[in-house]
Amino acid sequence: MEICALASGSSGNCFYVGNKNGILVDAGISTKQIIERLNIIKKNPENIKGIFITHEHSDHIKGADVFARKFNIPIFLTKKTFENCFLCSDEDLINFIKNDERVSLCGMEIEAFSKSHNCLDPVSFNIHNGKQVSIITDVGYGCKNVIKSVSESDFLCIESNYDEKMLDNGHYPYFLKKWVKSDEGHLSNNQSALCVLENASSNLKNIVLSHLSKNNNTHNIALKSFNILKERRDLCPKVFISEREFPTKLFKI
Repeated sequence: MEICALASGSSGNCFYVGNKNGILVDAGISTKQIIERLNIIKKNPENIKGIFITHEHSDHIKGADVFARKFNIPIFLTKKTFENCFLCSDEDLINFIKNDERVSLCGMEIEAFSKSHNCLDPVSFNIHNGKQVSIITDVGYGCKNVIKSVSESDFLCIESNYDEKMLDNGHYPYFLKKWVKSDEGHLSNNQSALCVLENASSNLKNIVLSHLSKNNNTHNIALKSFNILKERRDLCPKVFISEREFPTKLFKI
């Protein structure tokens, strides 16, 4: 498999997984941006065979309608997510999935699992083809499903949203700070790093820190938090950062 974070952050999220043909997890950037970033990693948008939506927030769905209709791509999401947003004007492209269901596409199995976030029926995805890629963002805490996915992952994109001190001392109003830190908000750097430290197997070779806050985090602080992984001699993944404005490199596993 090949993996790329085309974009990740509050301004838009979109991940590519596949080989010659592939899928997108979320489409929270414009169609123009999706095409441009696929071109950067030398992937043809006409070879995207499915869009898998995690939840209904605009930074995960705002490009789905135009991109799906332009290239006639099926969209997969839970029924409650569909009922809570406008996603696509061509309902023939809509396919409902359930938590723990697997969809076979492009020689891969895409598995949805439930998580905690402030929306109706949020999911994240594990993608399998003998190896496992897990894409886990917008999650309030490391529930049993998140822990299981981290423990089985060979390649992990995981939220590392905020630094606690930056959030506490920042300009966000109290109610927003409280939500970000809640079990329906986001994972902090330390929560994310501890989840990996305590649950990852030695098979985990790469981590892409994702959905970093523009206001309450920095690359250096996020990466420094993951130095805690050195406490385990059997766990030596390379750690990277996803960006808002441009894609990561194309990883291969």
